Amino acid sequence: MSAAVGADIEALCSKCGDVWHVVVAKDGDKIVKVLCKQCGGYHRYRSPHGAPAVKKMPAATRPPKEPRATRDPVERFEKPAVAADLSRPARPYRASEKFEVGDRVDHPSFGQGTIEISEPGKITVFFGTGRRILAQAKETEVKTGLERPKPFDHTKPTPGGKPVGGN
Repeated sequence: MSAAVGADIEALCSKCGDVWHVVVAKDGDKIVKVLCKQCGGYHRYRSPHGAPAVKKMPAATRPPKEPRATRDPVERFEKPAVAADLSRPARPYRASEKFEVGDRVDHPSFGQGTIEISEPGKITVFFGTGRRILAQAKETEVKTGLERPKPFDHTKPTPGGKPVGGN
């Protein structure tokens, strides 16, 4: 009987050498991945009792792999959904500023990027390393003419002559 996912098990850790682990993944009844309780590392299950490793099929009996030349090329990064407005210079990114779609920003960590989506309080920016959601200034609210009420003075006498809150 094999241990269930989440159960404690003995396995040899390649990082710290400890043997106490938790089962993380299984393939059928076979334990595939474990988590070391000592160092927190994930790795394949290795029995501490020296159980033989699963051997691969000989190359002669393995099905041939598809040649690399016929595989479809994988695009490394997507393209930005919005073209950058090259007529304006790239602005340094600050969360306290407001940005518009098409603006270019210069972020200290991610480099230059193009604003794709601008919403109140956040922007989606396309950088060379991928898309990031960043903070931006929220729009100021439109005043409706209403004002905050004046504070009530509790020490003034009421029409009955007694101050409010008095005994």
